Amino acid sequence: MYTELVMDHAMNPRNIGTIDGAQSIIKVGDPKCGDSLLLFLKFGNGVINDAKFMIKGCPAAIATSSMTTEMVKGMTLEKALELTDQQVADALGGLPEEKIHCSSLAVGAVHAGIKNFMASGDGNNQEP
Repeated sequence: MYTELVMDHAMNPRNIGTIDGAQSIIKVGDPKCGDSLLLFLKFGNGVINDAKFMIKGCPAAIATSSMTTEMVKGMTLEKALELTDQQVADALGGLPEEKIHCSSLAVGAVHAGIKNFMASGDGNNQEP
């Protein structure tokens, strides 16, 4: 059902935890399946310097959150806003069709976190 890479990220998630001084904290959830994600982002010079998360969810939700944070660290805000759920799924070697919504949850949180940062005033001098 899951690729070896999905299982690795689910069993050994990267970037679990919180960030002291996070500039954006976003909580998202999927009421259909009960997954809940809390994402912490820290920015600098138009780049995501750090990304961590706390999650309650299935193995696919854990794996996609782990992979998403790995992918966006060091990415410009503009590039991160272009990230798609399919790119995250592909980076994990694929997901079952019924689990693709898990990557949408993680990517949506990143997009919301960036937009929140940009709207906060702290990001007004940064390129999107």
